[in-house]
Amino acid sequence: MGIVFTSTPLKVVGLFLCIGLFVLSFFASIALGQNAISIQTTFDAFFHFDETSTEHIIITTSRLTRAVIAAVIGANLAIAGALMQALTKNPLAAPDIFGVNAGALFFIVFSATFFQVDSLVSYMWIAFLGAGVAGILVYFLGSLGRDGLSPLKIVLSGAAITALFVSFTQGLLVIDEQKLQSVLFWLAGSVAGRSMDMLLPVLPMMLIAGLVALFLGRSINILLSGDDVAKSLGQRTILIKALIGVIVVILAGGSVAVAGSIGFIGLIVPHIVRGLVGPDYRWVIPYSVFVGASLLLLADVAARFVIMPQELPIGVMTAFVGTPFFIYLARRGLARNE
Repeated sequence: MGIVFTSTPLKVVGLFLCIGLFVLSFFASIALGQNAISIQTTFDAFFHFDETSTEHIIITTSRLTRAVIAAVIGANLAIAGALMQALTKNPLAAPDIFGVNAGALFFIVFSATFFQVDSLVSYMWIAFLGAGVAGILVYFLGSLGRDGLSPLKIVLSGAAITALFVSFTQGLLVIDEQKLQSVLFWLAGSVAGRSMDMLLPVLPMMLIAGLVALFLGRSINILLSGDDVAKSLGQRTILIKALIGVIVVILAGGSVAVAGSIGFIGLIVPHIVRGLVGPDYRWVIPYSVFVGASLLLLADVAARFVIMPQELPIGVMTAFVGTPFFIYLARRGLARNE
């Protein structure tokens, strides 16, 4: 990044700029699409609603809901990614390392195969359960042994649980290929067709987890200095790590439950933010909220235009941007180790 906000006043200004970007992205998500809607019409739909106007109905019943869900999911994944990278001290870490996506995916396919579940709302709760189970398993395996919980063991446990759930899922889909069609769009990740009825049940948990994360900035800064230093300063490192893990499961698991598997937001955004404000998590987390929300909103807008009149799942768009970024980070890490 070419710009780094070093002083507190500059960081405050930068945060307001990020909020401005978020507002513009939000309105772009509402106004742009197969049927473009003017900014004036968009404002009129909110402040002078006309029930006879098709455009007003599209905005209030479809695009507004879609924009809200994209913003919430983007913010959640960005915070979860920043916390995962702090917890594991691994710049390539993302919520996927917890096996969240893989656990949610397996539970969805399992329920569709053996219990004939085909409701998006049911998928949401089942996916949330799968994400939670995966997170608990990773933490349990990562805590085994004489040294207790460590970043390396979390990474290895996450990789093992992810591989396990992916293998089980592939096996189930081979047994019953018809179920693949019923969950395919959900598996690819999308905010299209989602309703507020899917978001509202998990929104209170997401808000609480996000607020707790905002107040953990100072503790995370101390934790990053090393366990020995943190303990000497009186920090309960195990408690902080466990709390971070719970927050990641709630934010990432809830996001997967509502919108499906959307990758790379949790990987990319923390790097962008740290390029702006440095490693201070008192600023990294609030910046991640608005940068993550903006990035997913813009990805959703782009997904509508690539193959019009159809649209790509948003997970494909984030992968299109995120894969080169991941390769760049991996190559940079290898270069440093040579």
